Amino acid sequence: MILEAQQHFALHHPGGQDAALVFVRDPALALSQVRFLRALTTTAGEVRGELVVTVPILGEVDLPFCSVVAPTPGGAELRPLPLSGERAWVEVAGQARVEGGEMHFEFGFRAHLALPEAEGWGGAAFEKMVRAAAGRTLERVAQDLPASVARAVPGAAV
Repeated sequence: MILEAQQHFALHHPGGQDAALVFVRDPALALSQVRFLRALTTTAGEVRGELVVTVPILGEVDLPFCSVVAPTPGGAELRPLPLSGERAWVEVAGQARVEGGEMHFEFGFRAHLALPEAEGWGGAAFEKMVRAAAGRTLERVAQDLPASVARAVPGAAV
């Protein structure tokens, strides 16, 4: 099962262009206040962590992710790397562009969930319920992202 959500938003950095560029190129800082991320680490141009979502019946599900962080002339990109050996994982892609002190973000989440084979009408109903609940949860995650990133901006009034 594959579920997707996207979020586009802009934030002001009170430190201007240079400070905004430093912020968007440092995912450990920019994503530090995102409450649905756990075990966030950055090393050698990669960011890794777990997206934590709650799915009815299944409970809390940890979706690991790994993305390459690539600086661009006007900001940075996150390029998802595939994870093997996981029953559930998420691709986290993104782009941040800085214009003056304005930071423009585009994030995309693509969750991969492996469910047991649906058998009969009960299995199909379960799969439909999980798809709907997980989809809503992923959308809530995307909607919460702008406020979470805003809380991480040094000196910003939130």
